[in-house]
Amino acid sequence: MTDALPHPVPAKRWAYVIPVAAIMYMLAYLDRNNVSVILPYMHGDLALSNADKGLVGGVFFIGYVFLQIPAAILAQRWSARKTVLILMLAWGLAASLSGLVQTKSQFYVARFVLGLFEGGVWPAVLILLASWFPLRERARANALWMACLPLSSVLMAPLSGWMLDHASWRWVLVFQGLPPLLWAVVWWFTVADRPARARWISRAEAGHLERALAADEAAKPTSGSGSYLDAVRQRPVLVLIGVYFFWITGFYGFNLWLPSVIKELTHDGSATEVGLLTALPFTVALIVMIANAVWSDRTGRRRQAVAVPLVVGIAALLLGQAVDGALPRMLLLCLTAAALYAPYGPFWAIPGELLRFEVVAVAMGLINALGNLGGFAGPYLVGWLTDATGSSVTGFAVLSAFLAVAVVLVALGLRPVTRTERRPAVLTAEEGA
Repeated sequence: MTDALPHPVPAKRWAYVIPVAAIMYMLAYLDRNNVSVILPYMHGDLALSNADKGLVGGVFFIGYVFLQIPAAILAQRWSARKTVLILMLAWGLAASLSGLVQTKSQFYVARFVLGLFEGGVWPAVLILLASWFPLRERARANALWMACLPLSSVLMAPLSGWMLDHASWRWVLVFQGLPPLLWAVVWWFTVADRPARARWISRAEAGHLERALAADEAAKPTSGSGSYLDAVRQRPVLVLIGVYFFWITGFYGFNLWLPSVIKELTHDGSATEVGLLTALPFTVALIVMIANAVWSDRTGRRRQAVAVPLVVGIAALLLGQAVDGALPRMLLLCLTAAALYAPYGPFWAIPGELLRFEVVAVAMGLINALGNLGGFAGPYLVGWLTDATGSSVTGFAVLSAFLAVAVVLVALGLRPVTRTERRPAVLTAEEGA
């Protein structure tokens, strides 16, 4: 049924919810990924081998697993706003304290704790967005929020590089843990759990959203008994876990080692130079990521929007190991980054199309928890294989194989969800926001 109104419904949610959530997670991603810029410039501190550096990047994701489902349930049953606030304060403190470590074992623990507190943020925000954006807008909303991932690298990699040229890596970690503590104030006074609780939204927009979201829920198939366990046993959920694991293995394996590859291309350039060049692939990724999400929402072709970019990423990763010359390799790094970021918006729109709101929280928490174990596997595999072979070629070839498995799972394991099956609520002109 069309929610017909005499005038276009206001769309303040795009200006309030998305930017505040994006900046919040951009700070989280900074505290997660700044280590990739720092590692090449630790100059023997803590006596880290390449395998140790891979473990520093990967152990974060061991901690990342534990609060995924609890935070998702808290966000859905209690409050996404309060859940994220608590986690934001905790991860900011953990990030700053990681600059005070004295041994590599302490560094491992610090990274584990940081992952523990950051782990619950992702599913909690996905639950929040599901309360603000109907299915027809969901991939765009997800992608605009998740644009904070490449945007964080675009802005923060040069900043981290510049800071490293003027301060020790310890102080960089300490200072970069402080912004989440400040942004928590903005989060608390701006974000609401759902439209009816927001002070800044018009009643027309709130009512329109409530009706559109209710229509989305009514159109979804029931999840068996409606229990969490019954939902996560569904074949599509298990396939999504597999897709995310193999994709994220390649994703974080590439991300952690990108600054090291660029440092090699610049023949040991300064931290500022490496940071600026590292921003280029993520700038391309940001543009492609949003464009792919818009295409996915307009066509409803979620599987293609996930699988095709990953195929491109495989080709670019392999070609990058075969070509010579700084410029061709840099162009392939840009192509790889774009391909690995592009599936984010469409991928995270899929669970909301398959599962009802009361169970999708746990399903998304489980997908993110088990899938992000690939964030441990990817960086560690590349580091270990680099130590074992004396070259990163084997490591990146293995990452390509993991991405190939993700493509096969998408192509063979996920049944297309057609627009007729989804029957999304028809929005007015404001949906183009």
